[in-house]
Amino acid sequence: MSGPQAPDSVSAATARLDIGGRRGCSATLVAPQWLLTAAGCFTEIPGGTLPQGAPKLKTTATVAGTAQQVVNLVPHTDRDVVPAQLAKPVTGVTAIPVASAAPAAGDEVQAAGFGRTHTEWVPDQVHTAAFTVQSTATTTVDLAGRSESAAICKGDTGGPVLTTAGGRTAVVGVSSLSWQGGCLGTDASETRTGAVAARVDDLAAWIGQVVYAPVLAAAPWKHTVQMTAGYCTGPAGGSRRMDVIVVRDDGEVTLYQGGDGADPARPFSAEHRLQPAKSVWTHAVNVTGVNTGGTTDGVVVRWDDGEMTLYTTVDAKGFHGEKQLAAPKNTTWRDDARLLTGGRFATGAHRDDLLVDWKDGHVSLFRDLAVNGLKKQTQVVAKNTTWTYATQLATGSFTGKNADDLLVRWIDGETTVYPGMTAKLPAEIKIRPAKSYWANAGALTAGALTGDTTADDILVRWKDGHVSYFTGVDAKGLHTEIQLAPAN
Repeated sequence: MSGPQAPDSVSAATARLDIGGRRGCSATLVAPQWLLTAAGCFTEIPGGTLPQGAPKLKTTATVAGTAQQVVNLVPHTDRDVVPAQLAKPVTGVTAIPVASAAPAAGDEVQAAGFGRTHTEWVPDQVHTAAFTVQSTATTTVDLAGRSESAAICKGDTGGPVLTTAGGRTAVVGVSSLSWQGGCLGTDASETRTGAVAARVDDLAAWIGQVVYAPVLAAAPWKHTVQMTAGYCTGPAGGSRRMDVIVVRDDGEVTLYQGGDGADPARPFSAEHRLQPAKSVWTHAVNVTGVNTGGTTDGVVVRWDDGEMTLYTTVDAKGFHGEKQLAAPKNTTWRDDARLLTGGRFATGAHRDDLLVDWKDGHVSLFRDLAVNGLKKQTQVVAKNTTWTYATQLATGSFTGKNADDLLVRWIDGETTVYPGMTAKLPAEIKIRPAKSYWANAGALTAGALTGDTTADDILVRWKDGHVSYFTGVDAKGLHTEIQLAPAN
């Protein structure tokens, strides 16, 4: 980089990449265990396809004087950008965030990197140069040096292009191509210093999901006993996907925040601890999402002493608007209720109806919890021996009906959908047969976890601890399965 030495904060977060001893690039620390750099640094030919996974050539990243290996690459499909995972987190260095807005023509940006200068072949310092944004395209930003000496040189590829506003520095692009005029080793006849950077501002949500995916996979999923989905950190209809609330056997409650990016392999972007281990939530028997008219969803909880509680909203800070639906030591809800799920089981209503399966096999529906509490009960299925074998209930929108669909997982693994569930049980659709692998489903929920707003995805925690979900479930059954966490 033909320019002055970079500020300390930029120097500390800019990494030098040694790729198989064949080439050098630069990168930016954007999370404790993740760098952001150019995909072209790792391909054999310019513009070649880069597969996800460990780099083909051994790659060493040096950040703030400490070297370690790059173990995983997750390239973006439409531009010269790749998040690169380090073997372990970097400590003592503040990562630089990804910008959330694109630069405009005329804006000044700073490019940084470990590349050559006018006089040094392999500098040991990060240098910067000032550029002016010429234009912004869908995936790229064209840059022009603000001085005759400003240039992006060999070794700077993958380094950050930075904006600063209000004292906050952020990565708006990744150095991709340049003419390298004036750089050591460039033909003296080449005087052009313009450059092209790959945009990353519009990838901020996707990068967040990529960074979070290994954290999600490492969570103690085998200890999950309850799951329910809902819009807690963002309203329905926005870019945010549904969140999932997880209750573990030690009473810990975690909210997994739905992502804003549309990558189906990475549906979550962060987690929020709502309750610590050894909390009162060790006594939660059933948890299900509802919406009583607020901009975000809430939950209904059945406790082991028979108390029924409605929390009208849930967000990243916890549970709010607590309302008691049934008092403690209520023998009906303590001893007779088995399973329950919230949903919109009437057209044109809020998603605040509660369907309950009782121990004698009868199934009943409680309408409009916010208004009626548990006073308005309608029997959907009479006492029988079949529904005593129901093992899990969930609510989704699989068939396009005006009311929600009811998903039932039976004890033998058979899994059925009742489309457009109302006060009358509709004809079932079998999506998994008896004696299927679904007998191993330890906990499940349904929601809008992919790039649309339809709650047609099913998330399952299996008995061996691995977690997967099925996207776009419909009347024809299950389709694509995506694994989110391994057995543990």
